[in-house]
Amino acid sequence: MDGNNSFQSDILQMEGFNISMEFTYPLFFLIMFVYLTLLISNIGVIVLIIKEESLHQPMYILFCNLSANDLIGNTVLLPRLMHDIVSTPKLISYAQCVTQAFCSHTFGSASHMILIIMAVDRYVAICHPLRYNSIMTTRTVVTLSVSAWGTSLLLVSVLLGLTVRLSRCRSIILNAYCDNASLFKLSCENVTVNNIYGLFFTVLLFSSSMGSIAVTYFRIAVICWTRKNKELNNKAAQTCASHLVLYLIMLWSGFLTIILHRFPDYPDLRKLAYILFHVVPANLNPIIYAMQTKSLRQKIVQIFSKRIMHS
Repeated sequence: MDGNNSFQSDILQMEGFNISMEFTYPLFFLIMFVYLTLLISNIGVIVLIIKEESLHQPMYILFCNLSANDLIGNTVLLPRLMHDIVSTPKLISYAQCVTQAFCSHTFGSASHMILIIMAVDRYVAICHPLRYNSIMTTRTVVTLSVSAWGTSLLLVSVLLGLTVRLSRCRSIILNAYCDNASLFKLSCENVTVNNIYGLFFTVLLFSSSMGSIAVTYFRIAVICWTRKNKELNNKAAQTCASHLVLYLIMLWSGFLTIILHRFPDYPDLRKLAYILFHVVPANLNPIIYAMQTKSLRQKIVQIFSKRIMHS
């Protein structure tokens, strides 16, 4: 229904991916495997950090934030995506769609916020090692984490609040998932306010994260260059490489999703980019940080060694 009349039905239809029958179940099981791997690895990291007192440090608290965010963001996306792959027609209630969009956008904004805090943590650890314990206390990290989540929830609440106020004249989500842009495109009302706030939200999020990380890494690079300390340079490379790789993956997949929203001729590419934005960092986070972080790696090796000896 594409007229200017209000659309009353609470049930929406998801466009989804155009998948031929022979690829339906292979894709379903591939996504299931990816999701189970994501669950096991991220829950494992969280449980390990909570149980091991030696890991009750600011850096590992931030790891927990990142893993928890990855779990939330992908749990609202992947199970629903698996359901839609094998379902015809792909139906979802408006309330469920709004909830998925809210959690998905919170995942994206919280990822940026948490990675900003992690960049600051690495800067203090490398550039002010003697003052690290007094600056990055557990209380400070918890306060920063709560602020990151609170800011993300506030920004996304306003974003979705502006959308749910609109009446609907359409019932088809032209996407494989629910996000803010897909939701306000259901309306035939003037969505200028939504576009302006969406642009403000995106610019604020990306500029603050890019600016903060650029400044902290520039200062780290300057310190390493001026001191010419091999041990310091090795420490900087080990602790910063994983953070930078994950940030760049998340940044470019996010940029790609935003850009492709402006090009309706490539719908499947846009959908794929958005899913990769959720899935790739979430699966790489535990692996990269376990390999780059000596304490975490040692604990994982100890646990597996004990299990092998007892089996």
